[in-house]
Amino acid sequence: MDIVNIGFLHITVFDVIDVTIVSYVFYRLYMVMRGTVAAQIFVGLLLIIEFSFVVQAFNFKAMNWILRTLTDIWVIAFIVLFQPELRRVLVLVGRNRIVRMFLRLDVHESIEDIVSAAGELARKHHGMLVVIVRSTGLRTFSETGLQLQARISKALLVSIFNPRSPLHDGAVIIRDRVVEAARVTLPLSQTSTIGDYVLGMRHRAGLGISEQADVVAVLVSEETGRISIADNGVLVRGLSTQELRQELHKRLTTPAEASAKSVWKVLRVHG
Repeated sequence: MDIVNIGFLHITVFDVIDVTIVSYVFYRLYMVMRGTVAAQIFVGLLLIIEFSFVVQAFNFKAMNWILRTLTDIWVIAFIVLFQPELRRVLVLVGRNRIVRMFLRLDVHESIEDIVSAAGELARKHHGMLVVIVRSTGLRTFSETGLQLQARISKALLVSIFNPRSPLHDGAVIIRDRVVEAARVTLPLSQTSTIGDYVLGMRHRAGLGISEQADVVAVLVSEETGRISIADNGVLVRGLSTQELRQELHKRLTTPAEASAKSVWKVLRVHG
């Protein structure tokens, strides 16, 4: 179906849909890269693409040949230049609620162990950094620490983060019901302050891994005993154990599991 049909100019509904989708994709890519050096490269790439359309429209054969030759190396250059941004885009896709509907996480018992351990460590003012894997694997980071592959328990977490333990300095990575590794080194976030609060190394590490992977990080401050949670580059501080439990269930439970849980509550109330 033609929307515009004037001489050589033919615009159909599908053309409008095509342009809208491409525009949205480029907009989302720019929003992900905004504020980074890659954003400037991305703008330059868009200008080159626009120039190539002009070259093809006016049939500049020599320039068109040069651009076609460069196209062969654009894909490799794109991957090299935008590696961090591409990884972040894939993480954002993994965080999509539609994608999470197909993920099955056995986290309910793990949440209780983590909350209980966080509460006890907070009372003792012992630091803690636990990273709960949601969809993105952390093999690259877990290999920097000691591989445990142990079943999670409150006692295990409390013993790991005991200041006298050789494993307390670093992060613990948890996937489902398994403690995969301890004493793990994580990337630090570029954010060093939130308001007037200066982030320590533990909180910057928890915030940093939440920026780069689809995970939820639970932290306990050694200085203040405050419990915090980091997710998608956002740090929420000063949680009680009950608030931590609610946050973890909200962030780790898939939409299907949440619906099933709600139905079960209704049946239990009216049953």
